[in-house]
Amino acid sequence: MKLGEQIKKYRASLGLSQDALAEKVFVSRQSISNWENGKTYPDIGSLLLLSETFSVSLDTLIKGDIDTMKKEINAQEYAHFQKTSAIFTLLFIALLITPVPLILLLKWWGAGIYAVLAGVGIYYAYQVEKHKKQHDVQTYREIVAFTEGKDLSDIEKAREAGKRPYQKLLLAVGSALAAVAIAALMMKLFS
Repeated sequence: MKLGEQIKKYRASLGLSQDALAEKVFVSRQSISNWENGKTYPDIGSLLLLSETFSVSLDTLIKGDIDTMKKEINAQEYAHFQKTSAIFTLLFIALLITPVPLILLLKWWGAGIYAVLAGVGIYYAYQVEKHKKQHDVQTYREIVAFTEGKDLSDIEKAREAGKRPYQKLLLAVGSALAAVAIAALMMKLFS
């Protein structure tokens, strides 16, 4: 049985309207309607309040919907990872391109703007790394598998773990060389 059907069944058995249930779990009536129609899923806090209101265990309430909820959570995590990665990528490109023009054109103000940009870039880099460690995805192949919702076999995971030190070294050296090349190009353009 789906969670929406469970909510509707228990709500009806208690003789509660959607408005009355919404008041008990501190959400809007529209949220109750969306849950019952399977358009959205309640968050964990709302699930706990629902199970308490219906006097049933959380397990009984969500029985049969666990796989669906896992997929929903994975989709939300993936969307968050994609958004954070996109922001980080844009900031990284900006950090490579903007230092020379900012400092040459705006002097100390430019350096301040660049420092703020670098701080925001570091924050997003930390968020991306935190997400990668949480899901144990470090190499390109692991990231691609994660974004496709797949898992690597144990052998593939071991191979990828063996590649990590080399890939990190190559990434660091490549980034440094790219930064030097872009800075040299910018110096030439702005001198």
